[in-house]
Amino acid sequence: MTDRPTDFSKLPSYTVPRRSIFSARKFALMASVVAGLGVAAYDLTPSNNFDLLTTTAHAQVNKEVRQVQQPVGFADIVERVKPSVISVRVKMTEKANANDTDGDNPFPPGSPMERFFKRFGGPDGFPGGRGGRGGRGGGQVTGQGSGFFISADGFAVTNNHVVDGADKVEVTTDDGKVHTAKVIGTDPRTDLALIKVDGVSNMPFAKLSDGQPRIGDWVLAVGNPFGLGGTVTAGIVSARGRDIGNGPYDDFIQIDAPVNKGNSGGPTFNTEGDVVGVNTAIYSPSGGSVGIAFAIPASTVKSVVKQLQDKGSVSRGWIGVQIQQVTPEIADSLGLKKTEGALVAEPQANGPAAKAGVESGDVITRVNDQPVKDARELARTIGGMAPGQTVKLVVVHKGQDKILSMTLGELPNARQAKADTDQNDDSGGKATKGSVTVPNLGLTLAPANSVAGAGKEGVVVTNVDPNSPSAERGFKEGDVIVEVAGKLVATPGEVRDAITAARADNKNSVLVRVKSGDSSRFVAMPVVKG
Repeated sequence: MTDRPTDFSKLPSYTVPRRSIFSARKFALMASVVAGLGVAAYDLTPSNNFDLLTTTAHAQVNKEVRQVQQPVGFADIVERVKPSVISVRVKMTEKANANDTDGDNPFPPGSPMERFFKRFGGPDGFPGGRGGRGGRGGGQVTGQGSGFFISADGFAVTNNHVVDGADKVEVTTDDGKVHTAKVIGTDPRTDLALIKVDGVSNMPFAKLSDGQPRIGDWVLAVGNPFGLGGTVTAGIVSARGRDIGNGPYDDFIQIDAPVNKGNSGGPTFNTEGDVVGVNTAIYSPSGGSVGIAFAIPASTVKSVVKQLQDKGSVSRGWIGVQIQQVTPEIADSLGLKKTEGALVAEPQANGPAAKAGVESGDVITRVNDQPVKDARELARTIGGMAPGQTVKLVVVHKGQDKILSMTLGELPNARQAKADTDQNDDSGGKATKGSVTVPNLGLTLAPANSVAGAGKEGVVVTNVDPNSPSAERGFKEGDVIVEVAGKLVATPGEVRDAITAARADNKNSVLVRVKSGDSSRFVAMPVVKG
C-alpha cells in the first residue's frame, strides 16, 4: 500500500466558541482559589448546580459536631458559689506581732506553723503568710486573706494564721459591701478559725461536702490573691492525705489550681458546688504558684467548726503515748507480718495508756475495731474523739494480740516542759571512765549514771563513728539507750550481750529504744553476722 498525504481540507471543521474558552479559564482560576483556601474541590461545572453550604454532607457534619461533648465550663458553678466567698482584712498593733522580728514570719517561735513556714521558704511558702500581708505604719500591721460563709446568719470560716492576734477583722462580700466581724474561736493545730458578722440573716453561704474528693476530680479555688478579691482558678485534686510536717493532724488535700498570697482561708469547691477543702498553704520556691497547694479537708473543717461554734475552742481525745511509724526494719525486729500500726515508743507516766497497760514496744493496730494504718492515723483517730469517751485498743504485745479498754483524757493545750536540772554535761562528748566501744554498732557507750546530765537509767552514747550504721540512723552523743530487744540495759556489756543473742537467733535486726531529751524512739539496728 502506498502512503498518501492526508488532505486536511476535507476533514470536518470544528470551531471552539470563545465563551467555552473563557469558562475553562474561569474554572481553572476558581479551582486554584478553592485549593488555596484548603477547601475540598467540588465540581463547579454548570451541570452540578448546587449550593456548597447546603449539601447533605455538610448538614451531616454539623449534626455530628453538635453531638460531640463540648469542653467543660465552670461558669454556672462559679455564678452559684462565688457570692459565698469573702475577702478578710485584719489589723493589729505592732506588739501583737512582736514575734515577727524580721517582718517576714507571722508565727510564734516553735509553733507548728512557724516550722512549716520555714520549711517552705519564708513568706512565699504561704498564700500570703498572714493572707497577703500589707505594710506597717503608725504601729499597725495589716493583712489580707480569704474566707467563706457557712450559714445565712454570718458565720464564716478562714485560717487561724489569717486572724490570729487581730485587733480588728473586716470582711468584704462579693457585692463589695464591708462588714466588721468578730473571732468566735481558733484552732492552731488545724489552722482553722471561725468568725462571725453580726446583724445579718440572708448571707449567701456554701455547703461543706459530705464526701471525699477523688484524685483527678476537678476543683475550683476561689479567694483573694494579692488582695484582688473574688478570683477563680481551676485544677484537679493531685493527692490526698498529704503530711507536710505541720503536726500530727496533717491530712491535706493537694490541688494544682493556682493559689497565691491572699488565698489563705478561701474555699476549694467541687463540681457540685460543695466545699471540699480550705486553702491553707502552698509550696512555692519561686514566690508564686507552682501548682502545689494544700487544703484542709471538709471533714476536718466540719468537726473543728462545730466545736468552735459550740464553745469557742477545740478539745481532743488523748491517750498519752509517744508513737512512731512501723518501718520494714522495725516490723522485722518485732516479727510483724505487715508494716502497719503505731509503735509505742513510751507511754506517759499516769496517762490513760499507761494506766490501761500499754507498754513501750507495743504496736497499736486497731481502735474500736477500726484498723490503724500508721502513727498519723492513730493521732487523727484519737484526736477526733471526745475526752472521757471509752475506747478499745488492740495492741501487739510481745508477738501476741492484746485487747485493752481505756477512757480518753484531754489533749493538753501546751506540752509541759520537762525540767532537767543536770543539763550541763562536762564530759564534752568524750568517753568517760567505764566507756566501752561496740564495734558492730559504731558506738562508744557508758553507764548513764557515770555521765553528768545523762540520768540514772540506761546507757549513754559518748561517741558515734560517723561511718557507722548508728550514724546513719540518727544516733548522736548524749542519746541514752534504755532498752535492747525488749530488755532494759544498764551497762555497755548488756547492750553487747543483747546484740550477740540476736545474732545467735539469726535475726536481721534488733530493736533499740533510745531517749533524746524528753522524747523516746525505737531504732532498728542491723545485726552484723560473722
